[in-house]
Amino acid sequence: MSIQRRGFLASGAALGLAPLARPALAQGAPLKIGMITTLSGPGSYLGQDIRDAFLLAVEMEGGKLGGAPVQVMVEDDALRPGQGKQIADRFLKNERIKLLTGIVFSNVLGAVAPDVLDAGGIYVSPNASPSNLAGKECHKNFWSIAWQNDSLHESAGQLATNLGQKKMFILAPNYQAGRDAITGFKRLYKGQIAGEVYTRLDQTDYAAEMAQIRAAAPDGVYQFHPGGLGIAFVRQYIQAGLLANVPMTLASPSMDSTTLAAVGDAAVGVNVTSHWNSDFDNAASKRFVAAFQQKYGRLPTYYAQQGFDTALAIAAALKGTGGKVDDTEAFYRAMKPASFESTRGKFRFGTNNHPVQDWFALKVENVGGRPALVTKDRVLTDHGDAYASQCRF
Repeated sequence: MSIQRRGFLASGAALGLAPLARPALAQGAPLKIGMITTLSGPGSYLGQDIRDAFLLAVEMEGGKLGGAPVQVMVEDDALRPGQGKQIADRFLKNERIKLLTGIVFSNVLGAVAPDVLDAGGIYVSPNASPSNLAGKECHKNFWSIAWQNDSLHESAGQLATNLGQKKMFILAPNYQAGRDAITGFKRLYKGQIAGEVYTRLDQTDYAAEMAQIRAAAPDGVYQFHPGGLGIAFVRQYIQAGLLANVPMTLASPSMDSTTLAAVGDAAVGVNVTSHWNSDFDNAASKRFVAAFQQKYGRLPTYYAQQGFDTALAIAAALKGTGGKVDDTEAFYRAMKPASFESTRGKFRFGTNNHPVQDWFALKVENVGGRPALVTKDRVLTDHGDAYASQCRF
């Protein structure tokens, strides 16, 4: 399967539908799914993993999702909200796409989701899930398959508390997901905050932050820097000699298999929380990991797992609607039961269409001479999010 940075298509034959009105398409035309994701810049591998895993799920079903042949149209937002908005507008108006997915970063989602929802479309998020769309601005046609942004950081806050880390220095980029991260961590962390710093979303030099951490003398650091930002941060943290004395407790975006491969043995001992890991023992996860490695020759990250589960969730909904998306109420009824075999094991949607799921403690350990993320204990059980009570459809 050839992969291009822009305009990649995965084709089948089904029914395509418009965002504003039911189109008069020829019988047998494919159901178009619009994927806007980040394929260039520091966060590029996140979007690549989401794309690759989503397309793998389509391939594993013979070019279909839920029995409906599909055409996946992929475009690169380059982590630019304006670019994402332009792509969405073209998908909605020119390509007559009603079902969209793929966005990694919450600032891009904030520019895209309102237009999709206002046009009567459906958005299924494989990653970005900001607090506003889980609470007062929730929408019946917005679904999160990954998490609510705060919840993964809540799990890290709980783990830091469990580990007895009394004084934490916390950092995140200054955008919606970064602010949600800090809020989420502090919600369940019971210790003292030694310092709270917001970095730039395009930042790659953290020398000033390393100096601030050293001066604060915390007994632990929590940081949220996804993709290439996280690789840069962890490398500089190790080079500054901080990791030996100030351990990190992280949520999954800050230490995935790609980050670990980049920083190597120096990361051994780092504590991480996640809703999934590649060593999960359930049958669905084993099938996914084996198929992804065979297809792409690399270990899937959490982002890949979320992209795969997003495809499975959409497939379950399309199976229930006979492959149609013109009736969004019918799609909602088919999607809500989450009747797919998640690679995470237990999975259900809360009242606000966001996941209710378990969170696990992982640790970087030396396995067979290589550093690996190893699942240890359960941190939170059937955990939803703090905003669901504010949601009214």
